[in-house]
Amino acid sequence: MITAGDFRNGVTFEWDGKVMQVIEFQHVKPGKGAAFVRTKMRNVITGGVTETSFNPTEKFENAYVDRKSMEFSYNDGDIYYFMDAESYELVPIEKEELSDGFRFVKENMVCTVSSYKGKVFAVDAPNFVELEITATDPGFAGNTATNAQKPATLETGAEIKVPLFIEPGERIKIDTRTGEYLERAKS
Repeated sequence: MITAGDFRNGVTFEWDGKVMQVIEFQHVKPGKGAAFVRTKMRNVITGGVTETSFNPTEKFENAYVDRKSMEFSYNDGDIYYFMDAESYELVPIEKEELSDGFRFVKENMVCTVSSYKGKVFAVDAPNFVELEITATDPGFAGNTATNAQKPATLETGAEIKVPLFIEPGERIKIDTRTGEYLERAKS
């Protein structure tokens, strides 16, 4: 059990049947009346943010969110299989649980699988990946001075915008959180 007076950034707890994580908290002691804890918290499963005030003595159940690194093995329709590196067990996960950045993940990449009480609620891609450009218009010499961009298809099938000087067959580094081109991959 945890009391609202013990809240710190990053603490996870159960509130009204939901798993919440404290983003910000403030202990308020007004001149008149009882003290309270003003809290900004995120629903770990849905991502929704809520601001609420609690009595500092209010008690909540601790919530332990399990985050595990697992290797993406393959997909079969809308079911994606991830291998646990410790037990070598294949875990099937529904497509809805995958983050938007998963479009940049290819087989054998390690992802972070988040679960609560054994139920998977999120799969996060690595923050940065290196992928090969499979198709894009040819580049032109001297197109490095402007920020002009062109569409490019990656080996995973995802499309992003890249600078004009990037050629098909080149490996580039991508930020999976924003879907943006960062730089050419270092060989």
